[in-house]
Amino acid sequence: MSILSLNSVSKSFGALKVTDDVSFDLAPGEALGIIGPNGAGKSTLFNLISGNLRPDQGAVLLDGHDVTGETPMQRCRRGIGRSFQIPQPFGHLSVYENLLVAAEFGGRVPGHDAPGLCMDILGRCGLAAQATAPAGSLPLLSRKRLELARAMATQPRVILLDEIAGGLTEGECVALVSTIRRIHDEGTAIIWIEHVLHALTSVVERLMVLNFGRMLMLGEPDGVMAAPEVKEIYLGIEA
Repeated sequence: MSILSLNSVSKSFGALKVTDDVSFDLAPGEALGIIGPNGAGKSTLFNLISGNLRPDQGAVLLDGHDVTGETPMQRCRRGIGRSFQIPQPFGHLSVYENLLVAAEFGGRVPGHDAPGLCMDILGRCGLAAQATAPAGSLPLLSRKRLELARAMATQPRVILLDEIAGGLTEGECVALVSTIRRIHDEGTAIIWIEHVLHALTSVVERLMVLNFGRMLMLGEPDGVMAAPEVKEIYLGIEA
């Protein structure tokens, strides 16, 4: 059974259809990448999956259960975690306290279990040395790591990564991708929107291309990137 399914999901803002009849299934533990030009509907698709938006038509299913009418909190507690393109930590709290909030309120982790879980995630995400630092004082790479760690603290079975490699140097990108790959290897399913293609394709098993809200192609990354229509629409190369 698929862990996550979208069935003919569409969303419009006025006359503009930003998500147009999108359907796909995500297998347990799978990593799926999403690419497309700016305005293709990628972030809207994430908002539909996480519950920040509700579709005009279609359904979102988690483990076969229809969650289309559920709130972001309800979906989070069912196992959908998310990072945001622009990191949004509680800047006045420490890095560790940010994870505690995510674990206890987002993941409903019992209070006596939360400290150990959070310290383990800090170590796995390369933030243990910054556990007591105010989250608002972190440099960009550490903020990106914190976005990932906070999502992991909710104990997700599916994690949505929204351009988490954006703005990083090559070395920083390599370090972050190593962490993401390790999380994926441990069994967490991932849907990842990204413009840094070499980072994305080093992790994902399948790649989806969106264009004007519609799915253009879905398949193995090398085959998708070699397709003439993808080169033309996404890369601007006439085929």
